[in-house]
Amino acid sequence: MAAEATRAVGVDIGGTGIKAGIVDLEQGVLASDRVKVATPPGAEPKDVLAAVTEVLTTLGVADEPIPLGVAFPAIVKGGRTLSAANVSDKWIGFGAERFFEDGLGRDIHFANDADVAGVAELRYGAAKGKSGLTILTTLGTGIGSALIYDGVVIPNSELGHVQRAKHGKDAEAYAAYSAMEREGLDWKHWAKRLQWYYGHIEFLFSPDLFIVGGGVSKHADQFLPLLDLKTPIVPAVHRNNAGIIGAAALALG
Repeated sequence: MAAEATRAVGVDIGGTGIKAGIVDLEQGVLASDRVKVATPPGAEPKDVLAAVTEVLTTLGVADEPIPLGVAFPAIVKGGRTLSAANVSDKWIGFGAERFFEDGLGRDIHFANDADVAGVAELRYGAAKGKSGLTILTTLGTGIGSALIYDGVVIPNSELGHVQRAKHGKDAEAYAAYSAMEREGLDWKHWAKRLQWYYGHIEFLFSPDLFIVGGGVSKHADQFLPLLDLKTPIVPAVHRNNAGIIGAAALALG
């Protein structure tokens, strides 16, 4: 039992993919292969539940009493999803935590995906031991954010949805990694959009550190040096695994 208490499963539900793994919580690293399936078209609750069941079965933990944390791309309060970024509108006002617990037949810890990535970087990564305000952003299908102040995560910040005045788009429609792919931008032109975004967030919050996560963070050397900010900006230590690791960490509190 003592060995089992140092391991948990994290599931990271995104707009395009659902990733999961078993995590060694002493080291903050994956203790299994990372399993990934495509997010079902439309991302309705019953289909997402089926996909989560699939990744847990592939990991061999569908019926194991190992703690489970689930990260989801929405505002999460009291186990309910209050928004729906890149998933079905059926998640708005939905009792998601209870839905997953009933469907999986087990207790889970359910939280916003960027916030759990923030937890991973706070406990095991670039935010560990940092004072003041750290802002983590995840660049992917959208832009997720986590605010960390003196070691405490302030949940549900949603800084990907700051508006671009006179342009009719929010930040993630303009500057997420999906926008780079959709519009065929090179690193230089995408970095100009990121410069606007991080410069605006810097002006609003005067942070002490930016951390950049999401799958594109593995290419951080291609775009972070192109940014001109007063605030230090670094890639997430755990890159695109931060959501899995943070969700697993929260499963044990």
